[in-house]
Amino acid sequence: MNLLKALVTVSGMTMVSRVFGFVRDAVVARVFGAGLYTDAFFVAFRLPNLLRRVFAEGAFSQAFVPILAEYKMRRGDADAHDLVDHVASLLALALFIVTALGILAAPLIIYLTAPGFSAVPEKFDLTVRLLRITFPYILFISLTSLAGGILNTYGRFAIPAFTPTLLNLAFIAFALWVAPWFHPPVLALAWAVLAGGVLQLGFQAPYLARLGLLPRFRLNLRDPGVWRVVKQMGPAIFGVSIGQISLLINTIFASFLVTGSVSWLYYADRLMEFPTGVLGVALGTILLPSLSKSFAEKTGDEYSRLLDWGLRLTLLLALPSALALAILAVPLISTLFHHGAFDGHDVAMTGQALVAYSVGLVGLILVKVLAPGFYARQNIRTPVKIGIITLASTQLMNLAFIFPLRHAGLALAIGLGACFNAGLLYFKLRQQRIFQPQPGWARFALQLGAGLLVMGLVLWFVTGPQNDWLTGSAWSRALRLTGVVVAGAASYFAALWLAGIRFGQFAKRAA
Repeated sequence: MNLLKALVTVSGMTMVSRVFGFVRDAVVARVFGAGLYTDAFFVAFRLPNLLRRVFAEGAFSQAFVPILAEYKMRRGDADAHDLVDHVASLLALALFIVTALGILAAPLIIYLTAPGFSAVPEKFDLTVRLLRITFPYILFISLTSLAGGILNTYGRFAIPAFTPTLLNLAFIAFALWVAPWFHPPVLALAWAVLAGGVLQLGFQAPYLARLGLLPRFRLNLRDPGVWRVVKQMGPAIFGVSIGQISLLINTIFASFLVTGSVSWLYYADRLMEFPTGVLGVALGTILLPSLSKSFAEKTGDEYSRLLDWGLRLTLLLALPSALALAILAVPLISTLFHHGAFDGHDVAMTGQALVAYSVGLVGLILVKVLAPGFYARQNIRTPVKIGIITLASTQLMNLAFIFPLRHAGLALAIGLGACFNAGLLYFKLRQQRIFQPQPGWARFALQLGAGLLVMGLVLWFVTGPQNDWLTGSAWSRALRLTGVVVAGAASYFAALWLAGIRFGQFAKRAA
């Protein structure tokens, strides 16, 4: 399989999901604005969403996919199906228990994750109510992630990449048409989360059935493969989730700031998730099975070439994305969210957070590429050690930045922490001789620098005064932003072409 073609497929499906995600956030911002109700919902949704990323898409995928790929390569489809059955059964049982405990302990969870809310009883009680509705999402989305890991291992990348679109569609439908039937209306968003989880799981089941891999409930605690997955998951839960744990701690800090701080950070984070998902998650998704296959076949040179390919593509696409987010923060936020209850002050505050987040965008994406370099080798210890150091340093930066920069300081700490994490992962890959850079990096760096300089100057010139983006109709802002983005992208890729970069060279990398 051509990796570039697979990346385009996954990125394309992910982009569809992210576009609908922006529509969803624009609808939510228009209907609910940024205040008490949205703060309560985003806190209630953040915990099950964090558990989804940490437990399901993070630790579980990183632990399960390499072992499933090994079974598929060395032991055949029959043993692989048995492993799927046994792992899925144990996972479903564990998730049912976790979901029940989460619903019962909702007040304690909110008190621990957003202690500042306890000073406002109305906000605290509403957040608890919302959490009890959203918490079962972790059950459905974790089983969805299991299905996605199986499909990715068998080369069916497009289906798992498209699946998150269904959650966004559920949000849009419930916010527009169901919310008036609830009191308060924000309860509809919580039910949208639960409905989205059910839809995503149901969507992937037929594709598993076509592969003959639809899990059957067969709990077998004697299967050594199951315990290998469990053993890998323990440390992986921490190793792959540093950014998410930092976001949760940021919520605790933000709950003590002025009302709206949680929402401003949420909307800025959503904009960051677009390039992170389209590029970082997509690269990690296709690299992990390919690296696992290379490791199982003991082809060390190919392993290093795969990582080199991923790193070059990351820098080629993530650096201009970070620069564009910083320059276009206000135009983006005003175009997407400056409607209805989302006012100019919300635009300015969210813009500050987005500029701070953009500092760490490259680091966030690099982690998605570098971490699979360890997990594909079933090496969990190294990323965990790095994760502990990163988490501690991020919290020190939180304490240093929150007083002068308020909510934007929390975003800056996350970004710098991600860069620190990526730097340590890269250092260890080189130190352990897992990765050997291919020739041509110095020339590649100069070519990228030229492209970024040209794009930055073009964007700065065509964007104009920031205040101009707060006026005019939504359609006029959207058309103007489209022209700005096209001008920036065209100037960047034209400069790269003139500097000698040809995208056909990346198509030669095959898994």
